[in-house]
Amino acid sequence: MTGATEREVGRARLRKEDARLVTGQTQWTDNIQVTGLLHLAILRSPMAHARIDRVDVSPALRRPGVVAAFSGRDLAEGLGSLPCAWPVTEDIVLPEHPPIAVDEVRHAGDPVAVVVARDRYAAADALEAVEVDYTPLPPVLDLEAALADDAPLVHSDKGTNRCYVWPLKTGEDYETVRRRAEVVVRRRYHQQRLVPNAMEPRAVVVTPLAASGEYTLHSATQIPHILRIMLATVTGIPEHKLRVIAPDVGGGFGSKLQVYGEEAVALAVARRLGRPVKWTESRSEGYLATHHGRGMIQDIEIAATREGRLLGLKVDLLADMGAYLMLVTPGIPILGAFMYPAIYKMDAYDFTCTGVFTTRTPTDAYRGAGRPEATFAIERVMDELAAELGVDPIELRRRNWIGHEEFPYTSVAGLTYDSGNYEAATDKALALFGYDDLRAEQHKRNERGDTVRLGIGVSTYTEMCGLAPSRVLRDLRYAAGGWEAASIRMLATGKVEVVTGTSPHGQGHVTAWSQIAADVLGVPFEDVEVVHSDTKAAPQGMDTYGSRSLVVGGAAVHHAAVKVVQKARKVAAHLLEASEQDLDFAGGVFSVKGSPEARRTIQEIAFETFSSHDLPDGMEPTINAEHVVDPENFSYPHGTHLCAVEVDTETGRTSIRSYVCVDDVGRVVNPLIVEGQVHGGVAQGIGQALYEEAVYDDEGNLVSGTMADYLVPSAADLPHFVTDRTETPATSNPLGAKGVGEAGAIAATPAVVNAVVDALRPLGVTDIPMPCTPARVWQSLQEASA
Repeated sequence: MTGATEREVGRARLRKEDARLVTGQTQWTDNIQVTGLLHLAILRSPMAHARIDRVDVSPALRRPGVVAAFSGRDLAEGLGSLPCAWPVTEDIVLPEHPPIAVDEVRHAGDPVAVVVARDRYAAADALEAVEVDYTPLPPVLDLEAALADDAPLVHSDKGTNRCYVWPLKTGEDYETVRRRAEVVVRRRYHQQRLVPNAMEPRAVVVTPLAASGEYTLHSATQIPHILRIMLATVTGIPEHKLRVIAPDVGGGFGSKLQVYGEEAVALAVARRLGRPVKWTESRSEGYLATHHGRGMIQDIEIAATREGRLLGLKVDLLADMGAYLMLVTPGIPILGAFMYPAIYKMDAYDFTCTGVFTTRTPTDAYRGAGRPEATFAIERVMDELAAELGVDPIELRRRNWIGHEEFPYTSVAGLTYDSGNYEAATDKALALFGYDDLRAEQHKRNERGDTVRLGIGVSTYTEMCGLAPSRVLRDLRYAAGGWEAASIRMLATGKVEVVTGTSPHGQGHVTAWSQIAADVLGVPFEDVEVVHSDTKAAPQGMDTYGSRSLVVGGAAVHHAAVKVVQKARKVAAHLLEASEQDLDFAGGVFSVKGSPEARRTIQEIAFETFSSHDLPDGMEPTINAEHVVDPENFSYPHGTHLCAVEVDTETGRTSIRSYVCVDDVGRVVNPLIVEGQVHGGVAQGIGQALYEEAVYDDEGNLVSGTMADYLVPSAADLPHFVTDRTETPATSNPLGAKGVGEAGAIAATPAVVNAVVDALRPLGVTDIPMPCTPARVWQSLQEASA
């Protein structure tokens, strides 16, 4: 056996996971079949707000194939309230959240009954036989109206629709700073609700083992470890009796960072019947029942000198919680609170977020989780300030951003950015984009009065990734920590098993973790296997979200591998009859300094440890190691995204002509994975800017509840992306990595909307509500001309 010689980190490796995925040799949750499997179907409220007067499931029991049926009251005894792990203030309003409604429904899609049958079609057909009587109650939809004293209440026992008020005031007093400002720009932006559309719908399979009281739960989840803990508290099943497995998971984007009622109900039904059960959502069901993203009103005010130096920023948010607080619902806007100042220097910052209950599907994490909303607002208002001052948007940013020589830099919001070079990323993006030439073309077209206008959009962003230092989470009142665990098992044959607490759902963990371990251990990439997403096989972990996997989970893998090498060094020194200090280690080989022929590979050491025939006295016969990382800081990727659009003023149609992004994500483990993450994120950011919106009518019904009504952009709707990178390594982890999973979704939306507004600004348009559909663009032009 020989060690690896070529460095793995930085190589554009094809993903190990892909062969299985593209050939259909996968195990999605819905593929799982077990003996005696029953199928669940859930009856959902057609009303946004109503009292439940009667639920009669007995007619469903007479339908063919039906085994059981339950109302919310039937299951209530064994189910507690679904958890909210982030009560952001001491006086937050925390309503009960039953997994299945008992007395009242509070959004269209709230579950009211469950039917269990021998196949999914029989279960679905029998739903129509369940009889439910409702008394309608007033819907609560408008965020401002919901706070009025006489507003109807989503939770009548709480006496208010105000969930919380969370302030952050840092730096100088904002009002004092504002009084000395020469220019003040104030805008209101609406972050429309978005429906996550992961390729794989949610699904759950529960298999009980009656003799021991154990349950195995397969779920299409991002958080098997967190889910296990939370379901134990909701159902009363002891945590050590519950095994959670996330098999192949087809995307999440935050929508599977959740403890859903369907998971708790499936456990309760399996416990009640002593039979395995499965539930898989339909796509239209998912639009109603999977949590939504975004959903807020942003009032933002920026104060500056006439020369364009920023003095202060004031942000007031109304954040739509929806009907209930799910796992991290209240904390999503708070994550963004620290990012509104972005990459800019200023003297004062005043932020307030008010959470509001409405009778709509609950909101929670969606790719970027609070940070895209913050970046959108600051980048939009920077363009508005540039227009007010008559300054090029790039020039205004140059006058205010943190210089590369100023790092580490503590922002006015209190975050310490460890490294960055905004100048380098922007200069590279401008060159790739041909910025000056496009501006010249735009000027000529405007002078001619062209019907199709050219617009140029800028977005210079940073974000906080690597969630999160546990003490910071404590201070933010989050219930859990931000650590991550990994272990390395050296097998007797020299192969390596990496056990990680992160749970992939498309990110390429198996490939990247193999590259990290292979480099540290000096073994071939092909000799590394990665074990994940099973609370029995990988018992410690905090799972995957917030661009934390590489920065925290990958760092844990690195540290565990270093520990393996340290243990192996002791064995090698003993076998080579040398001191540990006299050994070199390179390419997986220990050799004696000055006598390179005296050598042992780490894989040979693994076998010697297994046989344990000749180990140092007192040493345990293992070189396996584990490590838990609690990050010391967030990581801060950044970049510049530039978008050119053409807008037809007669039809309102917008087409993206070119899109360039230069991101700095620190050191790159695998460029192919980075490219894929950037492309996917930009696609979702463009989706919010131009296409996607969850629309409700006046009664609280979701009218964009199918893919026929809710436009998810396809490849045909997207431009060719020009991507590149700069690199300033993070100083907070041994890999120098910063995170890339959310960058595109954070930067793209303001770049596109800024471009659309820039195209039409000469015609009097200063804002277009998202998504910038042809109808909205045309309407904005009519209003401006009037």
